[in-house]
Amino acid sequence: MAARAITSLTDRLPRVRGSYEGMADLGKLTWFRVGGPAEVLFAPADVADLADFLKGCPRGVDLTVIGLGANMLVRDGGVPGVTIRLGKAFAGIAVDGMTLKCGAGAVNATVATAARDAAITGLEFLTGIPGTIGGGLRMNAGAYGFEFKDIFRSATALDRSGVIHKLDAAAMGFHYRHIDAADDLIFVGAEIAGVPGDQDAITARMREIRTEREQSQPTQARTGGSTFANPPGHKAWKLIDDAGCRGLMRGGAQVSPKHTNFLINTGDATAGDLEGLGEDVRARVKAASGVELRWEIRRLGVPAEDSNAMGTP
Repeated sequence: MAARAITSLTDRLPRVRGSYEGMADLGKLTWFRVGGPAEVLFAPADVADLADFLKGCPRGVDLTVIGLGANMLVRDGGVPGVTIRLGKAFAGIAVDGMTLKCGAGAVNATVATAARDAAITGLEFLTGIPGTIGGGLRMNAGAYGFEFKDIFRSATALDRSGVIHKLDAAAMGFHYRHIDAADDLIFVGAEIAGVPGDQDAITARMREIRTEREQSQPTQARTGGSTFANPPGHKAWKLIDDAGCRGLMRGGAQVSPKHTNFLINTGDATAGDLEGLGEDVRARVKAASGVELRWEIRRLGVPAEDSNAMGTP
């Protein structure tokens, strides 16, 4: 992208108290450690700053929201428009009785620890879900028999015009690994809740989850978490394994030999390698079983060959 194009976009954006960064390296912010740049990366100072940005942002500018960089694959051509990163300013956690009021940027494992410290049970499963509360809400993330819908009380979100909305469970419309709430809503916080529990028992369960993850998943590899959602009546990993994909490679990308529903960057993979390998897996599973796998990992941006789309007014 030409420097002139970057200047053109930033000049069209409203003044903020947070920060803008042109051609920001998104690869270093993702767990896969791959991908092209954000045309502009915006780190809001707080919810009010984000609301002001949304109110003043031109309608034609593409907006993409990211958090911790788990469960996402940034394509090699980068992400056009403004990528909004909800960082530390959105990571607050406050305990009120059995309810935790969390910012969308709060890390799931940190929320689980806060619940344990308050002797609140029912949130231990968050220890096993990479990423943040915002991402968990957007995909109704789950593990170990629980999903976000099981602990959900309410969510706070901003729409494209910067108007704040409070959503209950009916407005969220929870389903397996997706929700009905509008795609352009930006979650900024949530209230989740558990029930009174024994702190020692909670600690033991969290330890069990961490141990199980380490034993069964490639937690030390550059990965993005579970790649595909489980189709009804099936386990994605079993379908992938039965299709002969364990250890399958494409460039520097590999289907994890440890857990076949994980793609890993062995060191020099591109986003194209990883996405292409995922599509190879989908095709092989379809041919072997007739089942079509659905991506669970969120894929963002444009391929390398389309990177000239970046910076267009």
